[in-house]
Amino acid sequence: MLRKQRLVTCLSSMKSYLKVLCIIVTVFVLLQICSFQITKHSLSLPPSLLTYLKHQPDQTSDNKTAYLVEKLRESVTFLPLKDYRFSNKPLEGHTWFMSSLFDNQTKGEAQYQEFPSDSSKGRLLCLKGIDKHDGSWNYYALAWPEAIPTNAVLQKGLTFVSYNQYDYYNLWHGLSTMVPFVSWSLRNRCERPQKWVLYHWGELRFGMGHWLSEILTATYNQEPEFTRFIDEDNPVCFEKAVVMRHDQAGMSRERRMEAFDHVRCKARSYCNITTTKPRIGMTLLLRTGARAFRNESVVINVFKRECKRVDGCELNVSYSDNLTFCQQVELMKKTDVLVSPHGAQLTNLFLMDRNSSVMEFFPKGWLKLAGVGQRVFQWGANWSGMRHEGTWILLGKHVNFLIRIGDVCRSIRTL
Repeated sequence: MLRKQRLVTCLSSMKSYLKVLCIIVTVFVLLQICSFQITKHSLSLPPSLLTYLKHQPDQTSDNKTAYLVEKLRESVTFLPLKDYRFSNKPLEGHTWFMSSLFDNQTKGEAQYQEFPSDSSKGRLLCLKGIDKHDGSWNYYALAWPEAIPTNAVLQKGLTFVSYNQYDYYNLWHGLSTMVPFVSWSLRNRCERPQKWVLYHWGELRFGMGHWLSEILTATYNQEPEFTRFIDEDNPVCFEKAVVMRHDQAGMSRERRMEAFDHVRCKARSYCNITTTKPRIGMTLLLRTGARAFRNESVVINVFKRECKRVDGCELNVSYSDNLTFCQQVELMKKTDVLVSPHGAQLTNLFLMDRNSSVMEFFPKGWLKLAGVGQRVFQWGANWSGMRHEGTWILLGKHVNFLIRIGDVCRSIRTL
């Protein structure tokens, strides 16, 4: 009996011992996992550098980390923004702007780059250089967040970096460059930029046309603010950056229409437009200088006569250079048929309601000289949900009408 009691006591002791041992082992394993995660989170270094770090026995852990961070800072390599190897095909492939980096390719979306991201391996975008005449003297690099260059400034928040093959003062080219950013924002919880960086062929630009600036102010509820580089040797690294360098390339018609719908809505809200529109609004939007009608009174009288043929048609004659931004927004809201010579003022067409119509006129001989540029407002109408009703040629002092304007009016609304 005594032996049985001793055996039971022994077995009980062993069970207790095993329980304690299991608890100790479990705690030890958990501590090791926790320690690994903390180390991994505190220093996002490449695996090869972490291996190197472990094989430096003469240094303490803190010294090793500081040593490697310093090495990473020194290893940041800046490349020219403008790569002359691609100067003969600036809009193809990588383009000559940041030519070593690939764009993200998502079906139906504009091509873009985002930093930090998986494709950048968590690295930030850094830019430096202050040249406004030669993009090869401005530079870019990628750097780990813990190891940006010693003399670099970290720009907080989101920054939009725009590359434009043309410029930021022409209404058409400027808007075409900005629309992909609007589309990106719509895909990312309407996130808005704190700063903008503008490049034209890799050359810095510190402003844009007033009309385009107003569009961005309306869209993002704040005036665009441009990053200014203080010194050519002091880089700026961006906490988060989105780069667009192909304009609307890759965007589906649905994505474009969505972006234009958003900008139109924001512009009307920004300008507090409450105007009641006529049953059928026809606007003759004139311009001065090149491509203006030679005899405006003849043209105006022709459109007045044709507008009277349709019940409820109201003709408005305006000059684009005499209107403020909000006046242009208000005018376009009242317009169902926009009639205008070929020119930047036609960029306003997206501010009309969807399914409105555009009648575009070219001077005699212009079609032969315009090249692909003759189609930009046909594209714009298609992208924003409008109808481009055709192109007309001005013959001397008179207009060769291929269709009756009244027929265009009837195509807008059922009377």
